[in-house]
Amino acid sequence: MSVSSAEDSVRRAIVVGAGPVGCLAAISLAKAGWQVDIYEARPDLRLPASKATTQQRSINLAISSRGIAALQAIDPAISERFLQTAIPMRGRMIHDIKGNQHSQLYDKDGQCIYSIDRALLNEGLLSEASMVPNIRLFFRRKVLAIDFDDRTMIIRNLDLEKDMRTAFHFCIGADGSYSIVRRQLMRVVRMNFQQEYIPHEYIELKMPAVHNEHGKPSFSLDPNHLHIWPRHSFMLIALPNKDCSFTCTLFAPTSELDRLATARDILSWFKTHFSDALALLGEEKLSYDFANNPRSPLITIKAGGLPCITGGAEPYHYKDRCVIIGDAAHAMVPFYGQGLNCGFEDVRVLQTLLQDCGVAPGSALPGLGKEVLADSRLSNALSRYTETRHEDLVAICDLAMYNYIEMRHSVTTPVYLFKKALDDFLYTISSWQNPSSEPTVRASIATIPFPTRRPSGWIPLYTMVTFRPDISYGTVKKKAARQSEIVTTVGWLGAVLIGATGLYWTLRVVRSTSSQR
Repeated sequence: MSVSSAEDSVRRAIVVGAGPVGCLAAISLAKAGWQVDIYEARPDLRLPASKATTQQRSINLAISSRGIAALQAIDPAISERFLQTAIPMRGRMIHDIKGNQHSQLYDKDGQCIYSIDRALLNEGLLSEASMVPNIRLFFRRKVLAIDFDDRTMIIRNLDLEKDMRTAFHFCIGADGSYSIVRRQLMRVVRMNFQQEYIPHEYIELKMPAVHNEHGKPSFSLDPNHLHIWPRHSFMLIALPNKDCSFTCTLFAPTSELDRLATARDILSWFKTHFSDALALLGEEKLSYDFANNPRSPLITIKAGGLPCITGGAEPYHYKDRCVIIGDAAHAMVPFYGQGLNCGFEDVRVLQTLLQDCGVAPGSALPGLGKEVLADSRLSNALSRYTETRHEDLVAICDLAMYNYIEMRHSVTTPVYLFKKALDDFLYTISSWQNPSSEPTVRASIATIPFPTRRPSGWIPLYTMVTFRPDISYGTVKKKAARQSEIVTTVGWLGAVLIGATGLYWTLRVVRSTSSQR
């Protein structure tokens, strides 16, 4: 086994995982002065051989204000470049069973989310990271084991089938739902861990571009909406791409998909439930995608710690050695479009805490291994990350599951439409009475994780989750619960009032009729 070590004069961080979150974390650390190595078990996604595999099972990403705020906090130029490749979506377009379309705008002020191809985003961040002088990228390097006390890890070169031991001062695990870093961390941290597969799967489909009268590619649907075909227990969604195609994802119970065994079954099922989408997907292309694209599971992961004597918890980090972020800490179902945004926000919050605690990678710790002195500032920053982030991550995992029910079913019900109208009405009145201080708040995000601790007025749940990076997910969940109680109470009072009014007039009519007799 070969051995690699870091020079004493350089603080070395290892980021495990070269996905979007891992790349952004590496860029953040490098800009702060760390020497950063990124290790990724997969091949370089920018290689042509890797792209075909990636395109088979990648849900398009919806990046919103939280993710954008994180990119801007790490590097404003990166944020601006990526937004140029994204397509704004201003609302949901609901397709009913008859093929009628109904627009539901996300925000009264026209705020939007952005559709971006996962592969393009990942490739772009890899390119950004590769241009930073103090970042090194290593592909097809699989982490086998980590000794956090010795500050070393064993990594296998999958091309050469050789193992090496490498040293580090600080490790970030951004290696996804099946994180090896998390599994190693659970050996030294009293971590509660919950993994749940929901009884649904997804399969990706492609809706090709059409051609206009000039022979140029054009969109077959409005590109500025996220298109949803809600069918109660399952749904189809479509997000626009820059080449005028749409990436479609079918979410359905596993038992439902199991029944689609042949091309005839698939086409018959689509004709029954998604006839307008089938015309745009094309029967031949749909059959091909079903036969060649994998069915993928939906998983939610929550990591949580056991309370320690001081009342805190230690689920996400170990001393000053390691922290897990992104899906490694909180994989969630994709129905709020917050997986990427939450992962990017992890990086922003971590950067803010490192800066606030005065972590200085330029001041090297002597040596590596067990004899190295602990960095109390780094340890304090990671402790604060764990203590302040846990509630938020559990909250967004729960909200994401709730939004699946809303997207596949509730958006079509009169009760939902009434509540949304009431939400928007109360939000409008509240906004008029409480002028927004948003520009000031957003400017402080770079130095304070969540400046707005007690949001005032009435704010719809979706607006808080998607467009208010200054409000933590935990605060969002609590405020939404209070507002929901108010709406429910008003609804009951309204029902009682209507009932009482109806009873009053019924009695009047009865008495009037009796007196006439």
